[in-house]
Amino acid sequence: MKTIERNDALEAVQCLSAHELATLLVLLQAPVDAMAATPDVMALRDAGFAQLVDSGQGTATFAITDEGNTVLRILNAG
Repeated sequence: MKTIERNDALEAVQCLSAHELATLLVLLQAPVDAMAATPDVMALRDAGFAQLVDSGQGTATFAITDEGNTVLRILNAG
């Protein structure tokens, strides 16, 4: 994931790679087992677009966050 700094804004804009966007779409459909998490899932977690959720049976999964849903809505993909 790249961070681009804009001159006219104080905060940085995050740019997702094609793989990260595809992973976000996968997370929209179903959570991903934490043991099967890819570096793209970890990058989404670091950006706040995915979160680790306890499934209640001793296993953890990654799921999309509200911020991740917002990104997909902006792209008209979710």
